Amino acid sequence: MEQQLREDERIEAAEAELEAAAAGDIAALEHEAGLFSDAWREIRRRKLFWLAAFIISVFSLMAVAPGLFTAPSPATHDPRECSLRNRETGEFQDLLRPSGEHWFGTDIQGCDYYARVIHGARVSIIVGIGGTAILLALGLLVGGTSGFYGGWVDTIAQRVVDVLFAFPFIVAAILFLNAITVGTGGKRTVWHVVAVIGVFGWPTLSRIFRGAVLQAKEKEYVEAARALGASNRRILFRHVFPNAIAPAIVYAMIGIGSLIVAEAALSYLGLGLQLPAISWGLMINNAQDRILSSPHLLLFPGLFLSLMVLGFLLMGDVVRDALDPRTR
Repeated sequence: MEQQLREDERIEAAEAELEAAAAGDIAALEHEAGLFSDAWREIRRRKLFWLAAFIISVFSLMAVAPGLFTAPSPATHDPRECSLRNRETGEFQDLLRPSGEHWFGTDIQGCDYYARVIHGARVSIIVGIGGTAILLALGLLVGGTSGFYGGWVDTIAQRVVDVLFAFPFIVAAILFLNAITVGTGGKRTVWHVVAVIGVFGWPTLSRIFRGAVLQAKEKEYVEAARALGASNRRILFRHVFPNAIAPAIVYAMIGIGSLIVAEAALSYLGLGLQLPAISWGLMINNAQDRILSSPHLLLFPGLFLSLMVLGFLLMGDVVRDALDPRTR
């Protein structure tokens, strides 16, 4: 009789745990699905979203298939096909202003500036997306682990983040890019810039995601899953991560534009990409001595850079407003 009572108690306890876990799973799923579905409905109603999506789509297509944009131009489609000799007179010419043949004029090497500006979009897209992928991977890993496990893991992780915060981003990037230049015999590629920008850009995202994880792990459905015996790994990736990812998505979207600007700034300072690479930052650097005599050398790459960054910033603002109910 006593054994039967104990068996009944075990069954009742198991049923209670299952009910609690089911309630927690349903709550988590409803919260996650409701948050992102509501956000998507909100995003689609915003005119700024469609404007930002159009700008980003145009520049992404420009980076993937620049020939689609250079084909209508009457000048050469090759950004590296340059000539200082006038085609009609055979005499050497200085850089040309925008005209019917050269829509954006030519640079000091006689290269068609329109073709070079179009091809410069590829570097910016690679740096923006590649650098963001690296800082997302590092920031989510460190911030998620630190916030979820706490204790000595959190202490060590946060002291590392504090050390990285002590070094200004631009100073750290300059030091490591110079070290890469020495180590590679004077050659810097776009992947070197991507790696440096991504590695030194993750601490802020880590702090943001850590705070979101600290809030999410205290929810009732997490406690229910823990009571059922779910592993820490399952709780982290099944319950905590999906409900803490929204702030990281917003930061990453806005961060793409910031990383594009960082690459342009480093190239402008002569510490980013090097010739013969085609970069808007390099074009702006080469134009600084001819701003008054040939303003088109600064105008067109600066305009394209500003438009691309504007597209990602607008998209980040729209996503932030949609994922944060307090802004509605």
